[in-house]
Amino acid sequence: MTVPAIDQFHAITISALAHRLAAEGRSIIHMEFGQPSTGAPKAAIERAQHVLQTDPMGYWESQPLKARIARHYQDTYGVSPEADQIILTCGASPALVLALTTCFVPGARIALARPGYVAYRNTLRTLHMEPIEIECGAAERYQLTAPAIAALDPAPDGLIIASPANPTGTILPGAEMEEIVRICKARGIQVISDEIYHGLSYGEPARSVLEFDASALIVNSFSKYFSMAPWRLGWLVVPPEKIDAARARMGNLFLTPAALSQHAGLAAFDCMDELDGHLETYRRNRDLLLAAMPKLGLNHIAPPDGAFYIYADIGHLTDDSLEFCKRLLLETGVTTAPGVDFDPLDGNRFMRFSFAVSTDRIEDAIQRMIPWFAKQQPTSPG
Repeated sequence: MTVPAIDQFHAITISALAHRLAAEGRSIIHMEFGQPSTGAPKAAIERAQHVLQTDPMGYWESQPLKARIARHYQDTYGVSPEADQIILTCGASPALVLALTTCFVPGARIALARPGYVAYRNTLRTLHMEPIEIECGAAERYQLTAPAIAALDPAPDGLIIASPANPTGTILPGAEMEEIVRICKARGIQVISDEIYHGLSYGEPARSVLEFDASALIVNSFSKYFSMAPWRLGWLVVPPEKIDAARARMGNLFLTPAALSQHAGLAAFDCMDELDGHLETYRRNRDLLLAAMPKLGLNHIAPPDGAFYIYADIGHLTDDSLEFCKRLLLETGVTTAPGVDFDPLDGNRFMRFSFAVSTDRIEDAIQRMIPWFAKQQPTSPG
């Protein structure tokens, strides 16, 4: 068995170029990552400062935090996982690795949406699993559908669901999610749901797959809604029969999350008013960018129901989204993500804008981009 080749995460490469330009004195606006600019809640920071001064810490798994996360599912979704079903992780990425290795063996076939988060595809390949990408275009609102899952032949071993999704921000309606879960149960398909953007919705709230499938594995973290990306703290919800397997993998592969982050994460659950205020900032940013899209000549976008992204079709301007995003950065200082990260087939004609930055940064970016986009020449039809 050979070591699998995986693609680069091109947004990281573009971000590195942006940081080099900033070090040279250029004014840079970072809209390439879904990284909240707001920072951790005040009470979480205060708790961390106290712990730093009073506790030497060590390898540790916070039982109070596990219990609080379990209560969050009861309060938010009306489901009641036990605290032991919560596996604390060093962010959502290890939680995904735990979920995949707990449920599947090398060679397993795992279905997922295209476009979708770049790390799904590459993590599967790294683990010698086969990604089965389902094309999800404008007609499907860039989301999975029950008929698409039913049509897979043969049935895959697993399915990754993301709602709200990255890069599009689209949300699965509850009825569609329920039907997808029904089909997966009937066909013996194990569901893994990435719910990292829950809490960031601009209309109807996102539903948890756990409402429809107690056997699903749920990935989440403190990076997005809780605005704690640098703290690298996440969790995985596993069904009771998989607790031991998941815990063994967490302990051997990653030990425990940082103790300091766990203390801060527990405090963050008492900061919902502050965190919901961040959501209103993202809502204003979203409205500003949506209003600006026609001025940029970008009239075909995915519906940004949640998260903090706009995924836009730039096929009339380029067939090389990576080079397009690099030129935008070099000529305006605005950093974005190329669609090829999220869709290896059609992403050459898409780009993603993150509006997780401050509102003044969004306004500045729009003013820089409007004249730049106006100068771009449409590509020839053939």
